[in-house]
Amino acid sequence: MACPFFLPMERLDGEWLYPHRLPLGCGWRGQCAAPGHEGESPSQEELRDFCNLGYAQGCRRLPQEREWDSLRFGVKTPGNGVGIPGRIQIHYVCERDHRPAENGTLIFDTAGERWECIHGNPCVQKMAECFLQSFIEKKKREAERAAS
Repeated sequence: MACPFFLPMERLDGEWLYPHRLPLGCGWRGQCAAPGHEGESPSQEELRDFCNLGYAQGCRRLPQEREWDSLRFGVKTPGNGVGIPGRIQIHYVCERDHRPAENGTLIFDTAGERWECIHGNPCVQKMAECFLQSFIEKKKREAERAAS
């Protein structure tokens, strides 16, 4: 679960014991998009404790009035008769008070290397792109290990 006001920009390695367990597939450095704090760069501690994890009640930037507390992502790829051939489906769930508040599917065309279906919220879309990047890198590593 990542903070809904987090706008990830670049990978952040070395901050977590199990980075592959993070909501976006690894740690990210980025900016805050919370109202009144747009463009601010969170500290390393804030990135580690709040931005990459969501439910950031201790974050000084988190607005009291908000639609969501965190976001979760999952992926469905073609194979074994499920998914859409040539497409990666990124499922998202926006949570408020540990309950789903919004959900949907974003679709990436692997052949055209473009998004067919995107989210209107730039933070959600950017997090989906980061999640997809982490997923693709993980699959490449797994394929390389299997081939050797």
